[in-house]
Amino acid sequence: MSDPQAPADPAGSDAGGFRAPTIFVRHARDATPFGPRPDPGRRRLLGLGLLAGGCALSRVGAATTAVLQPTPALTAGPFYPRTHLPEVDADLGQLDGHARRALGEPFVLDLLVLDARGRPLPAVAVELWQANAGGRYAHPADTDASGPLDPDFQGYARLVTDAEGRLRVRSVLPGAYGDGGFRRTPHLHLIFRGTGTQLTTQMFFPDQPLNAGDFIYRRLSPAAQRAATARALPAGDGVRGFGWDVVLPG
Repeated sequence: MSDPQAPADPAGSDAGGFRAPTIFVRHARDATPFGPRPDPGRRRLLGLGLLAGGCALSRVGAATTAVLQPTPALTAGPFYPRTHLPEVDADLGQLDGHARRALGEPFVLDLLVLDARGRPLPAVAVELWQANAGGRYAHPADTDASGPLDPDFQGYARLVTDAEGRLRVRSVLPGAYGDGGFRRTPHLHLIFRGTGTQLTTQMFFPDQPLNAGDFIYRRLSPAAQRAATARALPAGDGVRGFGWDVVLPG
């Protein structure tokens, strides 16, 4: 699947309603929008990411009249794609016309998007981006020795939930990156845009030994950590499966 009309300016929006997030870089003496400027180095960028918020969420069951806590809002980080491949479909591990799949361990993710009352939300626009299996983003600021780019990896997707609020993504497990206090465990970045609601967040994988030391994950409450972490599903065809229920605010 291709997106020949992807916007040249990621700060704008296209006809599909996708808009790039405003990303702020902060440190003790400055707070400016992330934009074209000398590359301060990947480690510094990692340290500048801040939590945008954190809300507790228990696993969502059937639709209910009770108000559910929204999924934690988390920073988009400094590596939101400024440019991306024309192909933005749900299989990030296979590019059209490429004989090889992306390097790394494949997985399938089943997403369910709900409102605060547990009702499925159809037609929610979803953006997803991640590092490749070596921990490298396709972003000009990510230029250190974290690993090479994978020419067979899509790295970014634009999707829409179906009538039942669901969508399925195929990809490869992202690699960890960073060091010291800025270590990042494998994770996905996502933006959800529904009618009158929007959420920028991150998804973590279960049973990852680096989760506890991740500088974003460790700041979350135990309930928020559970809400931001996918659950393991039975593997199909030898491919790891995960499920994640997302509750949008509003």
